[in-house]
Amino acid sequence: MILVILRMKVIPEKRLELSQAIVSLTDSIRAMKGCRSCDFCQSLENENELCLIEEWDTIENFRAYLKSELFKVLRGAMNLLEEPCDGMFYSVLHLEGIVELMDGFWQQKKSYNKPIYNKIYK
Repeated sequence: MILVILRMKVIPEKRLELSQAIVSLTDSIRAMKGCRSCDFCQSLENENELCLIEEWDTIENFRAYLKSELFKVLRGAMNLLEEPCDGMFYSVLHLEGIVELMDGFWQQKKSYNKPIYNKIYK
């Protein structure tokens, strides 16, 4: 899985315009082949800090998205930012097997309590 996190600082006077542009794209991005999720968020601490979080099933589908008209529109909307977008891209392991790995880790570290996320992912 590919996890994409785009952090943006928007010009205050352009926040509504940028937010409307991104919201108008999210359903179409979600409908693209391989998109598992696409969420648009606003910081609780600073209303001019926005974040777009996407999950893609394969690198091939993510690359196709990067070549799409939707991505070109998104890039165009970035002209409303106060500073360049901060993009982070991760290749994420599948959860199958991770819980077992973490169980082994926690068994070795007996002084720690097992984390609650074991219950969430099982």
